[in-house]
Amino acid sequence: MGILDFIKHQFIEVIEWTESDEDTLAWHFPVADNEIKNGASLTVRPTQSALFVDQGKVADQFGAGRHELTTENLPLLTALRNWSRGFNSPFKADVFFFSLRQKLARRWGTPAPITIRDREFGSVQIRMFGTFSYHLADVAAFFREVCGTRDIYTATELEKQLVSQVSGSIAAVFAASGVPFLDMAANQQELAAAMQHKLAEYTARIGVAVDNFVVESVSLPPALQQALDERQAVGILGGQVQQLAAVNAARAIADAAKNPGPAGMGVGMAVGAGIAGAVGGAMGPQTVVGWGAPGRTATPPPAAAATSACVACGKAIDAGAAFCRYCGKPQAAPQAVTCGKCGAVQAGDGAFCEKCGNPLGA
Repeated sequence: MGILDFIKHQFIEVIEWTESDEDTLAWHFPVADNEIKNGASLTVRPTQSALFVDQGKVADQFGAGRHELTTENLPLLTALRNWSRGFNSPFKADVFFFSLRQKLARRWGTPAPITIRDREFGSVQIRMFGTFSYHLADVAAFFREVCGTRDIYTATELEKQLVSQVSGSIAAVFAASGVPFLDMAANQQELAAAMQHKLAEYTARIGVAVDNFVVESVSLPPALQQALDERQAVGILGGQVQQLAAVNAARAIADAAKNPGPAGMGVGMAVGAGIAGAVGGAMGPQTVVGWGAPGRTATPPPAAAATSACVACGKAIDAGAAFCRYCGKPQAAPQAVTCGKCGAVQAGDGAFCEKCGNPLGA
């Protein structure tokens, strides 16, 4: 390599950044020990911004387009260096590129349940999840407050800080809303707007704009959710706790049946014995109020049995009885028979002829 080639490679003539991934927000152009040639070409793509920094001080900023680097379009750097307007020598400066593209559908969530005050429950632990979108709005502020002179700064690093800000603001925003937890599902858009406004108070200082904020779900830890489900079940049943107990007992039988072996059978039998009382207490005897509406008092009386009068004494006896329970007389009329000896006709309820004493039927 000749001396001219060596000198040529010390001067940077083209400065540009081709973004190779979706995660990089800020990238330091590798100047190293080289110098930028006066009149060098700077190319900034539509989704980028370029910032010149001189010894840690923010100088000139360039938007999309192709720019020729001269003292005319580097006024701040020229002033910092005290260059004359006709300065034509190579110079050293740090060049940082920034990605201005929106970062869409970034996930956020509470890493642990957050305890908040609620006007119905007193206090409650909640979890929240959703998405948000943002972009760099002020690259100079972002350089000063966040990335500094690092060679690369990524969206992953920034989002860790943004999610922490969201988690730290939820309790304050929820309390300020005055909306009880049970009504939060119907007010998630209002909650999201309040969260976006709260987050913007922080991001504006670091040069970031929050474009969208969505609350996808507000939930309770499993134990609290189960307690809430049971409370709602009691409300649906009109406060009839005994019926809820019967339902829970039925669930216990189903769970016990899933356990194979004698142990599971024993549990199932024990729970089965308990559910009989629970169901009996829950359902109770059904009465007839006006012969139509179910009630909770006594069962209706049985219908009265049919009766008939005794053919002998006339007292009321059960219809269809063979003998009267008062006089003992048979109730079916006896069939007349004729004595085979004397020919006398008489009732067939005796064993001997009333006239001659001959056995009837002989």
